[in-house]
Amino acid sequence: MTAGTNLVLVGPMGAGKTSVGKLLAEKLSLHFLDSDKELESRCGADIPWIFDIEGESGFRARETEILAELCTNSGILLATGGGAVTSEKNRQLIRGAGIVVYLSATADQIYQRVRHDSGRPLLQVDNPRVAIEDILKKREPLYREVADLVISSSERETPSSMAAAVCAKIEEQFPNKF
Repeated sequence: MTAGTNLVLVGPMGAGKTSVGKLLAEKLSLHFLDSDKELESRCGADIPWIFDIEGESGFRARETEILAELCTNSGILLATGGGAVTSEKNRQLIRGAGIVVYLSATADQIYQRVRHDSGRPLLQVDNPRVAIEDILKKREPLYREVADLVISSSERETPSSMAAAVCAKIEEQFPNKF
């Protein structure tokens, strides 16, 4: 964690990084940035298309470039892509950018939230539920490695209740930071 006033959200797809992040940014008077949206905007293409043309490795290289730039900002709330933590360089960038909050969710919760979303390239498989379990198994330790705080969505049903929980934890752990 840096001494800056940034907040970085990590976690799996469907954990609420974007929806919760927008609410938190407003509450904490931070500028909201979503690394996936920034990447799409700059590339002029959506993530599924980038995956189709460049594969996951091409997408991840672009993701690292965007993160390197975004993490130099101050006064931001950055929602990262679910797989951003898979790269050691990205984990270093994320850790150095500010307070890192891991929004955790179960495989069942994620599946219920994203099962109809065709914009999730890693779920375009025969059994997306099993793919989610595999993704969580690999990434859970990486999310925890970078996190200053872990907030579970298991008891919080709405983005606003998640945002309130994050604010309460930040005030408890990092008083007067924002």
